[in-house]
Amino acid sequence: MSTYVYGITAGSDLALPDGLTGVGEPPLPVRVVRAGELAAIVSDAPEGLRPKRRDLLAHQTVLGEAGAAGCVLPMRFGSIAPDDETVADVLAERADHYRERLQALDGRVEYNVKASHVEEAVLHRVMAENSEVRAVAEANRKAGGGSYEDKLRLGEMVAAAVKAKEAEDGSVLQQLLEPAAEAVNAGPESTGWLANVSFLVERDAAARFLEAVDRAREELPQLEIRVNGPLPPYSFVDPGPAEHAATAAGDADTEAG
Repeated sequence: MSTYVYGITAGSDLALPDGLTGVGEPPLPVRVVRAGELAAIVSDAPEGLRPKRRDLLAHQTVLGEAGAAGCVLPMRFGSIAPDDETVADVLAERADHYRERLQALDGRVEYNVKASHVEEAVLHRVMAENSEVRAVAEANRKAGGGSYEDKLRLGEMVAAAVKAKEAEDGSVLQQLLEPAAEAVNAGPESTGWLANVSFLVERDAAARFLEAVDRAREELPQLEIRVNGPLPPYSFVDPGPAEHAATAAGDADTEAG
């Protein structure tokens, strides 16, 4: 049976509670695969695994229990290797990398920040800041709304101006938050968001980062800013240890954000 991988840690730091279970229905027992000084927290991989709420929470719970005694390199939901032997081989082959990542991420958490425009607010800013758009809008108004072509032209101009504003505001937001973080990782573009960025933050400095978010909200009132965290530092494990094993299995197509 394939092996589901939750995370990687130093073997000496690992102390899992008895009876800990993970993903699957019924929940599958969690076990440990060791290779030298490193250990992987794993279970059997259930067939047909999908990111359902119960399994997403189980994944997080296992990571939380494993991380109670020390740093854990978290794997994204759906990281699956062919078997325990493959996991042990990858641990041994990439031991130096894992040790470096464990040291670098010790005491750190991830905050994911997403932002979108408040439509009315950004349109107001576009009209206030873009004299060309403002002039065309005024000409259409004086012409009783303008022709179909005039309205189409204005719509295209507004859309282009909003798109430019998205790129500008996303960049400004990241610049405002970067000083409060140790590292930054831009996530994939996603529909509805002009920014999707993860920040690596010292656990003890989390309040400082959240204060920076509040200041950003004040400086960028045209943005709706959402923060998810503290999270295990998924975005900073790169390259993900278990993801190498999962790639070999060809079955790492689901993940939790």
